[in-house]
Amino acid sequence: MIIVLRPDSTEAQIAHVLDRIRELGFRPHLSQGEKRTIIGVIGEEDKLRAEPLSALPGVEQVLPILKPFKLASREFRRDETVVTVGGECGPPVKPVRIGGGSLALIAGPCAVESAEVLETIASHVKAAGANLLRGGAFKPRTSPYSFQGLGEAGLKILAEVGHRHGLPVVTEVMDPRQVDMVFRYADMFQIGARNMQNFDLLREVGQTRKPVLLKRGLSATVKDLLMSAEYILSEGNPNVVLCERGVRSFEDSTRNMLDLSAVPNVKGQSHLPIIVDPSHATGRPDLIPAMARAAIAAGADGVHVEVHSCPEKALSDGPQALLPAQYAALTRDLRRLAELMGKTM
Repeated sequence: MIIVLRPDSTEAQIAHVLDRIRELGFRPHLSQGEKRTIIGVIGEEDKLRAEPLSALPGVEQVLPILKPFKLASREFRRDETVVTVGGECGPPVKPVRIGGGSLALIAGPCAVESAEVLETIASHVKAAGANLLRGGAFKPRTSPYSFQGLGEAGLKILAEVGHRHGLPVVTEVMDPRQVDMVFRYADMFQIGARNMQNFDLLREVGQTRKPVLLKRGLSATVKDLLMSAEYILSEGNPNVVLCERGVRSFEDSTRNMLDLSAVPNVKGQSHLPIIVDPSHATGRPDLIPAMARAAIAAGADGVHVEVHSCPEKALSDGPQALLPAQYAALTRDLRRLAELMGKTM
């Protein structure tokens, strides 16, 4: 349910409405825009409708939210959410905005392998225009015998290299027990496709204020993705960025099927920013540039691309990584597209 407050409502009236909602046993979520202040109320709709909330001073109207995802819906927030990543460490790391016309270019290797390799890759992607560095310290692999990541040592390398180059860093967290550790080193959590419906993990990152990159599951619908985002939002963390990274289909010439319709589909239903990962979607370097360009044309708020200086020696997902020169050529195209789409980098 949404409580729309009058434009002239006072701070005291807003506080009174919030207190009354809590007294009734519900959770309020305050959203203050430039023109409107609304309060989302989470709880049993039938019980809420029985309460005369519209009689509270400062309340203009009380509206039901028809979508099952309440806080993620356009009904709750008409303006686009802008998520700011980094900046806590101060110079030289500048905060990066995702959404609201700002374009995120996330790049880096699948896994952190060593300080030397990551230093080389980071210098190349920074020069090409990337504004966030990615790299996995914990890797969910199909085989238990494959490289599983460097753990905390990898997190330290990622943070040191990224911040040395002025790039906020994003890395995957796989388990609620890892959240505190990853929180100390990363500027943004990544929830991978296999963990999109790990609800304990979603609640745990939701209890932080650190930005979360939430990837769509392998067989998840757009509604499933938004319901997973709702878990994070409902715990008090509004800083969620969605990621389309392909879904399973009968097509076997690509790793997955990239669903670019998810971008305008999400934007029509939700205020949350959404980016696209063409690397995991296609699994083919020859397709990544075209799909990245198509993602920006579809309205995506950024792209997430794997880059490696020597893919044949990569310990994880080397075959789907672009070479630095290929990535630099791609970012030149994306800059031109971003300008046409009214986005800034």
